[in-house]
Amino acid sequence: MTQPEAKYCKESRCVKISHVFPNDLNDHHTMFGGKLMAYIDDVASISAARHCRRSTVTASTDSVDFLHPIRESDSVCLASYVTWTGTSSMEVFVKVVAEDLRTGERKIAATAFLTFVALDDDGRPTPVPRVIPETAEEKFLYETAAGRAEKRKLHRQQSSQLAANLTVEKIWDVV
Repeated sequence: MTQPEAKYCKESRCVKISHVFPNDLNDHHTMFGGKLMAYIDDVASISAARHCRRSTVTASTDSVDFLHPIRESDSVCLASYVTWTGTSSMEVFVKVVAEDLRTGERKIAATAFLTFVALDDDGRPTPVPRVIPETAEEKFLYETAAGRAEKRKLHRQQSSQLAANLTVEKIWDVV
């Protein structure tokens, strides 16, 4: 198959903004990490689909780094876009900004990298467009992507080795 025409990072950009409510908080009165991770996967999956205009699957959540707590007085803004591609895979970056709605102070609360794979109509991996970075941030992420891709490959190999040594027997035995 031929490689689709390259696209700009901005063509895959997705933004989600939410108010943080009491039911979004954990015992520390900060946003549940799992809730934020669901938001991250949601926006990242939209960016991946926008980039390739195909069905996609999450291949991995490479990292989620929680940098600052998100509180009830905050709104949370997630911005995502495709930063780099392989043949059928796409690295998606998500930046999470918390804004204190009382003071207007904004902080980068979390960052994340996820990998998605584009699928054809038969559910098989299919080629995706290359990316064209324009801004300083996009160029930095693009230029450093090869190192992250190599770490992902090594981590995947290690995970496969680990899985090969695990059993499913007695998984439900708690005691």
